[in-house]
Amino acid sequence: MKTMNLFRAALAIVLGAALLGAVGCRCCQRGDGNGYAMAQDIITVARSRPELGTFVAAVQAADLEGTLRAEGPFTVFAPTDEAFGDLPAGTLESLLMPENKADLTDILTYHVVSGRVTENEAIRAGSDMTLSGRPLSFGSTIRYTKWPTGWAGPEGSPVLLINGQANVVRRNIDCSNGVIHIIDTVLLP
Repeated sequence: MKTMNLFRAALAIVLGAALLGAVGCRCCQRGDGNGYAMAQDIITVARSRPELGTFVAAVQAADLEGTLRAEGPFTVFAPTDEAFGDLPAGTLESLLMPENKADLTDILTYHVVSGRVTENEAIRAGSDMTLSGRPLSFGSTIRYTKWPTGWAGPEGSPVLLINGQANVVRRNIDCSNGVIHIIDTVLLP
């Protein structure tokens, strides 16, 4: 009886290891140090981040969800909910209206570049072309303009600055089809 239980336990371990290997259970590190399965696309990862609810809703309103689930790779500079809240009164509500879908799409595609670009690669490149056809400029700064409520960056640590106005507050969040950098400002083309 004991031998049979040991055999079953060993068989379960072997089968479990084989199954995990077949599924490809890889785990990666987010820019904020939390691990997650890399099999998740940009939209799935963005949905898992409570500070990106408005960004995800805007992507859905602009019908860009399919694009950001596609193979890519893409690099997304996703504004926080607080960043959307900093827009002038009524701007977000207006952009989410069906008749303003083209403007919303233009703004959101201005936050996406082709390829998987890490924070350090962006700083080295200095600029990149967005899906909207307009360039973004990248620099490094040690100043922090307006971190989202409850967030703070390490003092003296360089941070990616986009167009001289948006700080990356969470960087290099790896996804199966790209990377997300969370920013503190909505970039307007």
